[in-house]
Amino acid sequence: MTVYLNNDDQTQRFGEQLASLAKPGDIFILTGELGAGKTTFSKGFAKGLGIKQMIKSPTYTLIREYDTGRLPLYHMDVYRIEGDTSDLGLEEYFDGDGVCLIEWGEIIKDSLDNDFIEIFLHKTPEDTRFITVEHRGAKERFNQITDMMAAYD
Repeated sequence: MTVYLNNDDQTQRFGEQLASLAKPGDIFILTGELGAGKTTFSKGFAKGLGIKQMIKSPTYTLIREYDTGRLPLYHMDVYRIEGDTSDLGLEEYFDGDGVCLIEWGEIIKDSLDNDFIEIFLHKTPEDTRFITVEHRGAKERFNQITDMMAAYD
């Protein structure tokens, strides 16, 4: 399933719609090159949870927590992580009552014990984007997301 997005507004709107499906314990890995729209997507996702705070990439802080929405949002950026992640305490977030959005999550996904949905953001030469989705476990959640994608306008 592929969704084409023409600009940042559409990327944010897609994130916002996906957030409407979010449930406690969901883990979303955001994969894409620099400038593909991971943080833009995250801003829309946060808005979809009802979070009104400004969303910034947590590149230098690793995790930004937002607890003013329908569900807590744990926005992570693991770009700078190398090697073993077991001593970082991320499991408490993965097993928590919120939703995890992990930018550059492909770096740590092999060390995750949890199910997750991976959202690939691709940038085209025309400066548009398209999104594809895969999963590890979480088949029911994946089906809900692909249904949303099929109906996305």
